[in-house]
This record gives sequence, C-alpha cells and structure tokens, in this order.
Amino acid sequence: MNKKRIVFVCVENSNRSQMAEAFGRIHGADVAEVHSAGSRPSGIVNPKAIAAMAEKNYDLTTHQSKSLDDLPQMEWDYAITMGCGDECPNLRAKHREDWTLPDPKHLPPDQFNHIRDEIESRVKKLIDTFSSHAR
Repeated sequence: MNKKRIVFVCVENSNRSQMAEAFGRIHGADVAEVHSAGSRPSGIVNPKAIAAMAEKNYDLTTHQSKSLDDLPQMEWDYAITMGCGDECPNLRAKHREDWTLPDPKHLPPDQFNHIRDEIESRVKKLIDTFSSHAR
C-alpha cells in the first residue's frame, strides 16, 4: 500500500500542526507520510507544545517550524488546516478539512493539553479512515 501523504497547516507551525504531525507519526507510521507547515511560521516550536508532547513520550524538539514553501511540491492526499482560516492556496490536495481548533499558545497547561488530546483523537480518526480500507 502506498502511504497517504498528509499535511497539517496552521499559522505559526509552532503548536497545533506540530502536535498533529507528531501524532500522525506516532499513530500512522506504517500508513502515512506526515508533514506540517505554517502560513507565517514563527520559526520556533512552542515550549508548551514540547512539554505537552513529552507527556505523550514524543520528543518535539526534533521538529522545526516550517513555511508552506518548505514543503515538498506534490499533490497531498489530505491537507488539514487547524481552524486558522488558512486556505493553503498553493497546496494541491485530494481532500481538505478544517479542524476548527483554538490556538492553545496562551492557554494554561490543562487547557493546552485538552487541545493536544483533541488533536490526537482527530488524527487517529483520520488515519483510521484510510488504514481500515487497506486491511
């Protein structure tokens, strides 16, 4: 089976899309090639996101905040935006979804982790939609 190509996009590529990429790698390593980017990347991965993912035994310090221009030029199977209104005009994708999720960067840890857990749930559901067809 060819791996599905998924890109997660938010504005800064420092929180939501980074965590979604991480969960895609955790839960979809066998079935998905996962990337993330930002329309206006901050250049850093938020320390709160690093701490939140460390609780899930994932080292987000290995990630970098990237621009849409840094992505491989291809047609994506799934382009997922993170509730930031980004249209991803230069991203070709077979499927597009907008996950309306608040930016957790200024939230306290318990609320930040709630967003993290919601992202994990949605990533698992997305991966299940195409990995179950491959069985």
